[in-house]
Amino acid sequence: MPTPRRAFLKTVSGLAGAALLPAQTALAAPAQPHLSCNSYTWNTFYNRDKKVWMADPDASLTEYVAAGLTDYEPSLNTPDDVTKLAPYLRRYRLEMRSIYVNSSLHEAADAPASIDKAVAIAEAAKALGTRIVVTNPNPLKWGSADNKTDAQLTEQARNLDRLGAALRNRGLTLAYHTHDPEFRAGAREFYHMMLNTNPRHVAFCLDAHWVYRGTGNSQVALFDIVKQFGSRIVELHIRQSKGGIWQETFTDGDIDYRRLTRDLKALRVRPHLVLEQCLEAQTPHTLNAVDAHRQDLRYARDVFAGLGA
Repeated sequence: MPTPRRAFLKTVSGLAGAALLPAQTALAAPAQPHLSCNSYTWNTFYNRDKKVWMADPDASLTEYVAAGLTDYEPSLNTPDDVTKLAPYLRRYRLEMRSIYVNSSLHEAADAPASIDKAVAIAEAAKALGTRIVVTNPNPLKWGSADNKTDAQLTEQARNLDRLGAALRNRGLTLAYHTHDPEFRAGAREFYHMMLNTNPRHVAFCLDAHWVYRGTGNSQVALFDIVKQFGSRIVELHIRQSKGGIWQETFTDGDIDYRRLTRDLKALRVRPHLVLEQCLEAQTPHTLNAVDAHRQDLRYARDVFAGLGA
């Protein structure tokens, strides 16, 4: 398995038939989706090449924009991280519509400081155009198979809602994100967060592949969750696998992203689209980071045509 994202945080976004129609009635092409990419994705590519993402911001972001990316979702630890990143966003003409922020919300003693820090980071990022703050509340311990108690889940949901309300008061949207642990034990953590927070305060960042993997590689579960909570989806993290293994590029595979696009359109949901085609130990190695992301963009623009916010 790759280095967990939380550990990474510690270290540092129908024309074919138109020719048959009179010119004045030709169908308009679907709007090209706006696509971002998460910094964690690039971290996994750099790790594979024995490099460190953003050790040299100019070198890293030169490659980022060479891939064709114009929006960036960084993982941020402090408000100072935003200050340091700001000149590079301007230099490389990158938007930052969303950010990923860590949080620890399941213990009453830790939650207030964690909420304050997340809000401070978000306020700094808002000045740079950020409107979505993604968080995945910490587990009990990195890599632990232990589940939170009912009391801890109750505390976490209460604090997640408090964080969301604080961000909403500042004109920002909190998007709850999951990995696979939230789907253990009948998905009790996931469902408690979704069912015990105010949708006005806590939206949903659907990381489709973590839902798929966390539910035992189940598209049935993934699309049931979309049916249940699709109206709360404000951001979509995009990753594909084949035979359960993350692929080097976003393409056809285990998850039917074309169906997901149709379902979200039917719900009139237009999420912020964020590529996160990360690497793991068994991922094929045929491309460098720039070429892989160029392919991701080409395929994603086709699959998500007319969808993105």
